Amino acid sequence: MKLTIETLRNRIDVAAKRTPADLVIKNGKVINVFTREIIEEDIAITDGFIAGLGSYEGKEIIDAGGSYIAPGFIDGHVHIESAMVTPAEFSKVVLPHGVTTVIADPHEIANVSGTDGIDFMLESSEEIPLDVFFMLPSCVPATPFENAGASLGYKDLEKYYGHPRVLGLGEVMDYPAVMNNDAEMLKKLEDAHSKGKSIDGHAAGLNADEINIYMAAGIRTDHECINPEEALDRMRKGMYVMLREGSAARDLLALLKSVSEQNARRCLFVTDDKHLDDLINEGSIDHNVRMAIKEGMDPILAVQIATLNAAECFGLKNKGAIAPGYEADLVIISDLRNVKIEKVMKSGILAAENGIIKDSIPDSVEPAPAILDSVKIGSLKGEDLSINIGTGDANIIGIIPNSIVTRHLVEKADSLNGYFQPNPDKDYLKLAVVERHNLTGSIGLGIIKGLGITRGGIASTVAHDSHNIVAAGTSDEDLLAAIKQTASMKGGLAVVQDGKILAELPLPIAGLMSDRDSSFIFGRLSELNHALKTVGCCMEFNPFLTLSFLALPVIPELKLTDRGLFSVSSFSHIKVEA
Repeated sequence: MKLTIETLRNRIDVAAKRTPADLVIKNGKVINVFTREIIEEDIAITDGFIAGLGSYEGKEIIDAGGSYIAPGFIDGHVHIESAMVTPAEFSKVVLPHGVTTVIADPHEIANVSGTDGIDFMLESSEEIPLDVFFMLPSCVPATPFENAGASLGYKDLEKYYGHPRVLGLGEVMDYPAVMNNDAEMLKKLEDAHSKGKSIDGHAAGLNADEINIYMAAGIRTDHECINPEEALDRMRKGMYVMLREGSAARDLLALLKSVSEQNARRCLFVTDDKHLDDLINEGSIDHNVRMAIKEGMDPILAVQIATLNAAECFGLKNKGAIAPGYEADLVIISDLRNVKIEKVMKSGILAAENGIIKDSIPDSVEPAPAILDSVKIGSLKGEDLSINIGTGDANIIGIIPNSIVTRHLVEKADSLNGYFQPNPDKDYLKLAVVERHNLTGSIGLGIIKGLGITRGGIASTVAHDSHNIVAAGTSDEDLLAAIKQTASMKGGLAVVQDGKILAELPLPIAGLMSDRDSSFIFGRLSELNHALKTVGCCMEFNPFLTLSFLALPVIPELKLTDRGLFSVSSFSHIKVEA
C-alpha cells in the first residue's frame, strides 16, 4: 500500500485512540524482539500496519487466549524453484508455517531462461499473500566451465534495480572473478553499490584471507558455512551468517555451536534449497527455530534470529518486529518451545489457521513459450556413456550424506578393456551430465561413490546451477532410459529399473517447476521416494537433491559438469583416470 497523507492521518488517529483500530488482538503474549522480553498488551492494527501497543478498542477483536504472538518469520535466502512449485503454490506451503516474507534468488530459472525467467518470477509473485523480495542473479552461468541456458551481464540486470521488490545482487559465487578484479564482476558490484543495494555472498570453502577480499568488495552475507569455525570467522569480519537447514545441506546443528548471546545478532535463518515434501513434513523457518530451541537456544532469541535479524540484514525497515509502524505480519503460537502455530496473519488479515491456508491463491501468469520448451537433447547411445579409466586408479566423487560438499577420492574402480564398470557392491556408479539447452551434444562423465543405488538409474533436469540433465545408475541401459524420460517430459525427475520407468515427476516450467498444485507434486514425490527404495537407495539422505548438487562446480571438492570432471581446489577440469 502506498503511504499517503490520509493513510498517515488514519494511523496516527488510531495510535492516539481518536479512532478505533480495524482490528485489535487481545490477551496475547507479545514477543518483543528488540528487548527480548514478553509483554502483554493489545495490538492495534489498521490498514495492514500496527498502529499501537497498549490498551485499544477496535472494530474487530481477536482473543489470542494467552498464546504467544511473534513477528512473521523471514527466510533470508531461498530458491523457490527448488521446491518445484510456482511462487503462488510456494506461498500456500510456507504461510501456514509462519513464513510471511522471503528473500528469493531466481538464479535457478535464470540459468535456464535468462531474463525471461526473472520476469516470470517477478510477475508470478506479484499478487500473492507472501512478500517475495529478490536478489538478482550475479553469476549466470555460475562459472565458465559448463554450458548453461543463458548468460546475464551487468547490462541485463540494470533494469531490475528499479523494481520495488529487488533488494540487491544475489549470491556471488565466482570468487576468482572477484579476487582477480574481473571487469564484468566489478561492474555488477559497482552497480549494486551505487544504488544502495545489498550484496549476498557464497563463500564455500573460502579461508580467512579470502573472506577479507569478499568483505572489501562489499559482500556481506554467507550461507555456505558448514562448521562453527567458518561461521565465527565470517561474523568476526562483519558478515551476516545465514544458518541454513535445507534438504540437501543440513548445516544448522553444526553452526548453532558458533552462536552465542554476544554474536547472535549477526545470524539469520535460511532454507536455501528445500524440497516440497520436506517443507510440508518439517516446515520452513519454523523448523529452524524449532531445532534451535531444542538444542538449548532461548526461544525468544531464536524468534529474533528468524525475524528482526533478517529484516535488518536486508534493510526491511517495516518488517521483523511487532511495533507501531511495522507491518502486521504475525504468527500466533500456542506452544513456544515446540513452535506450534495456530494462526498466521499477513498484513493484518488471517492467512492460515491450524496448518491450512485460508484463501485460494491462483497462478495468474503464464510462462513464456521458451520457458516451457527448455529441454533439448540429441540422440544418445550407449557408447556415448563410456568412461576410459585404464587399469589404474580413478578420480571419484565421494558423497557426504546430507551435505552438498563432496570428497575427492582416488581409488581403483572396476574396468573391462579399460572402460569403467559400475559395481553396486562397492557403491561405484556411473554419473552423467548431459547439456540440455542448446543441443551442443556435450556430455560429462564420472564415477560416484555413496549414492546407494543397487539396480537402476535416476535422472533429473534439476542440476545446480546450469540445470543440465544429471543422471546416475548401475547400467547404461537405465541411464539412457532415465535421461530420455526427463527429456520427453520437457523436464523433470525419473526413476528407472531394467529400462522400465518406475516413477516420474514432470517439471515443464524451465525443467525446474511444475505447473500443477502442491498436492499433485507431493503425491508424485511420494511415488518417487518409493521407487528410490526399490532401486536400492537407503533414504538416509535425499538422493535427488544430492544428485542435483553433484553438478555445481563452486562447491568443494569434486564435481561434474557437462564438460567433464571438475576439481574445485584447482578450479579446473581433470581426467577421470588418475
